[in-house]
Amino acid sequence: MTTTTTTTLTDRYIDAILRRVPSRQRPDIERELRTSIADAMDDRLEAGAEPAEAEVAVLTDLGDPARLAAGYADRPLHLIGPAHFLDYTRLLGVLLITVVPTVAAVVGLLRAVDGDSASAIAGDAVGSALTAGFHVAFWTTLVFAAFERVPALKPLPIPKWTPAALPEPVSRRSRYAEMIAGTVAMVLFTSLILISPALRIKTDAAGEPIGALDPWLWDTGLIYVFVGLLVIALGFNFATYYYARPSVPIAVGRAVADIATGLTLIWFAANDHILNPAFVEAAGWSSDVAKWTNGAIVATCVASLLSTVITAVREYRQR
Repeated sequence: MTTTTTTTLTDRYIDAILRRVPSRQRPDIERELRTSIADAMDDRLEAGAEPAEAEVAVLTDLGDPARLAAGYADRPLHLIGPAHFLDYTRLLGVLLITVVPTVAAVVGLLRAVDGDSASAIAGDAVGSALTAGFHVAFWTTLVFAAFERVPALKPLPIPKWTPAALPEPVSRRSRYAEMIAGTVAMVLFTSLILISPALRIKTDAAGEPIGALDPWLWDTGLIYVFVGLLVIALGFNFATYYYARPSVPIAVGRAVADIATGLTLIWFAANDHILNPAFVEAAGWSSDVAKWTNGAIVATCVASLLSTVITAVREYRQR
């Protein structure tokens, strides 16, 4: 004679939970679940529901068995929980802003020392920056995820917040001082660029000055485009410092202006249009000086662009 065992929805539901919890907890959990399900079904039956309908309704109210099992097993269903999330995002931001630009700059300089072309320097610098960013994000996330799940790491001390951690208010005077210093530096820099062809650092046989920058920049007029981008970036920085709470359009405009300026300078360096070959020859420099200069400019611009993008994303998320 064959015995047929009927498995109800309740049995399947409880089995789905018990398979996800430690074996030592299963008897108590099964007992608790069967009792609570039976009580809930009795209430629905007394209200006039059919048995099958009552069972489906009760199990639906209890929800996904995997989620319920995670609660019984005290197992988090999130990657980084609220206890460590702020520390995680702060540390990740600091590492991305410091490590990624540093790696890009170092790789760019090393490639320049090896005598690589400007395009190869830019490609290696960008590739290394992306790889470094991936590793920083992956390993930082992995460590904090371990804090959430490994029992031995649970007692990780979390610094207690106190009002002493509040940032000091930035006075309008300090903002003006910073804005004035930046404006003066930018004006001096752009003025030096524009008057560089007339500076008598080196002269030719006729006594005419030899400009340090490539004359191609003036012949094409692109030097004025570059200076214009610098002025636009200065305007957005002025707006950022002037307004205590800059708006999203100002932040986006500043980021776009900074990125456009950096990409323009990278393009100049990648096409070897930074130093004037005649000036390099008159100064008695090696031809490698131009490669070093181009590589350093590309690496610095790549690092600056990455920092600009990271800062813009962080400010957008804060708003």
